[in-house]
Amino acid sequence: MPSLRTTLFAAALPAMLALAPVNARADELANLINAYRAAPGSCGGAPAAPAAPLTAEPALSRIWVGPATFLESALKRVGFASEHADAISVSGPEDARAAMDAIRDKYCRTLRSSDYSSVGTARRGNQWQVVLAHRDDIPPLPELEPAGQEILALVNAARAQPRTCGMERFGPAGPLSWNPALAEAALAHSRELAMHHYFSHVEHDGSTPALRIARAGYAWSRVGENIASGQRSPKDAVQSWLDSPGHCANIMNPSYTEMGAAYAVNPANENRTAYWTQEFARPR
Repeated sequence: MPSLRTTLFAAALPAMLALAPVNARADELANLINAYRAAPGSCGGAPAAPAAPLTAEPALSRIWVGPATFLESALKRVGFASEHADAISVSGPEDARAAMDAIRDKYCRTLRSSDYSSVGTARRGNQWQVVLAHRDDIPPLPELEPAGQEILALVNAARAQPRTCGMERFGPAGPLSWNPALAEAALAHSRELAMHHYFSHVEHDGSTPALRIARAGYAWSRVGENIASGQRSPKDAVQSWLDSPGHCANIMNPSYTEMGAAYAVNPANENRTAYWTQEFARPR
């Protein structure tokens, strides 16, 4: 089944990550940008309202724009999560004030845009660079045990109502019971996906849901599995499954009587991407 994760990024400028020198003169340019935002005067020939100051971010000052890669990749490599960023470059000015004079009118809308909350500046000789970005706030994930119980409650609420999954019509189904062995199998699979960054019902050792559930000590007569990646809450995970015909059919299948669910995150993943697994079964 395909991942239910959706990732968007908007960046137009190519960039090359390099050790861009950060010095007092480059920092001065950031201060001048904030001074301009506080009292822009005009932009494009029309009066311009003040904008909130930008936060100086050292990580953005370590990016140097060039033809090698994209700004998105450079932001990720310096550990700055952002879905909206831009870069401005100018060559020739001998000091920060001259650099500001060179970019103020041409890029006035970008410099005072409320889309950005952070700034980083850098200089190489007479080349100056400004990177503007908005740091994404990654919503916290819930505690593991309550998350599993919330999934159970949401699934049972869904099963209580008739539902159409794709072209298949289901009547109401009885509630599922929580099973610790199924939860253990779900957690193990989520950890496997998170730590090795892939998305599949079959693990690298060839194990299938049926085998993993049996390894957890559950004697089954019928099994099923839903997986998802990227959702930040049990509600979002369950809704994504209900929106997908195959996942929805698993949830509504009256043959299942028990379930377990869990998520896992790779600590090294800067976006804290959650991998969700839901195991369904009927005992022998």
